[in-house]
Amino acid sequence: MKMELVVFAILVVFIGAFAYVSSTGTHEWSGSDDQAGNVIEKLTGGTYQPWAHSIWTPPSGEIESLLFALQAAFGAIIIGYFLGYYRGLAKARVAASSEKQEGNLNA
Repeated sequence: MKMELVVFAILVVFIGAFAYVSSTGTHEWSGSDDQAGNVIEKLTGGTYQPWAHSIWTPPSGEIESLLFALQAAFGAIIIGYFLGYYRGLAKARVAASSEKQEGNLNA
């Protein structure tokens, strides 16, 4: 019970801090690609020419966001599968070793 209250209190603090920071001042949200492009443009004075181009550009920002979300979901599924697999493997080893010890005690 105490642990749930601590987690709840931490969650409330983070939500409150996010709400306060988001509501004060003006914030410009942009991706790291945009920020890197701006830094490169500042450093080179606008003379930089990219040496590689995209093979395919999504027709809209929504499609690009969808593909990014699918990529993230696919990665999460893979990570979750392996975490679950190795957790199940560890439980099976513990169960096998406890059965082995019980067999030794009964013999």
